[in-house]
Amino acid sequence: MNVQKRISFQFVRDEVKRRIETRVWPQGSLLPTETQLAEEFNCARATVNRALRELAEQGFVERKRKSGTRVKKSPSKQAKLELSLARQIVEDQNQTYRYALVERSIDKSPGWLSSQLGLPPQSQILHLVCMHYADNRPFQHEERWINISAVPEVEDANLEEVGPHEWLLNANPFIDAELALYAISTDSHLADYMGTTTGAAMIQLERTTWKDGQPVSFARLTHHPGYCIRTRY
Repeated sequence: MNVQKRISFQFVRDEVKRRIETRVWPQGSLLPTETQLAEEFNCARATVNRALRELAEQGFVERKRKSGTRVKKSPSKQAKLELSLARQIVEDQNQTYRYALVERSIDKSPGWLSSQLGLPPQSQILHLVCMHYADNRPFQHEERWINISAVPEVEDANLEEVGPHEWLLNANPFIDAELALYAISTDSHLADYMGTTTGAAMIQLERTTWKDGQPVSFARLTHHPGYCIRTRY
C-alpha cells in the first residue's frame, strides 16, 4: 500500500519563493489562486494559505482581499529579533547564569505608564527590579511593570527564583510585542548596578507586550557595556 507523503507548508513556501527568485513569477505578477496552488501541490488550501502568509511577512508577496497575491515589485526582507531569555543567552555562551530579585512592590500605575500602555488611571501594577548575571558579572538590569488585571496570578507568584520574563512565558504567554532600542549614557543609579562608570555607553531595550489586545507588561532592559545584538533577514 502506497502512503502519500504529506506536503508541508514549508515545502510550498520554499517552492513559491524559488519560483519568485528565479523569475518564474516575475515582480508584479499575479500568483495562481490558493485553490490552484493546492491542486498543484496536492495539499490543503490552508497549507497554501499559511505558506503565502509567511512569504508576505518576509516581504516577497503582497496579498489583497479579492485581488489575489502578487509578487512585490520591490521585494524586501524583514529582520527578526528573537526575544531570548537572559538565562538562555548566558548559558548559550557557556557561562554560569545567576538571577536576583532586587525590588518588588505593588503600586498605582504612574501617569507615563498609563499613557504608554493605555491603562485606566491608577491601575494596579507590579513593579520589579531584577539583575541577571553571567559568571557573577552584571549582564542585564531589568525593570519591569506588569499589569495585574491582565495577569492576576502574578500578584502571588514566587519571583525570587525565576525572572518575570521567564515566569510570564510559562504562565501567560504574550501574543504581540513592540520593541525599541536605545543607545544610552549610564546614570549613577545604573552604573552602580552594572559595575561601570557614570556616562558609560550601553544598549537599552524597551519591550511592551499584549495579549488579546490587553497590555501585559512594559520592561526596560539595560545590557552591560559592549553587549551586541544580532539579527538575520
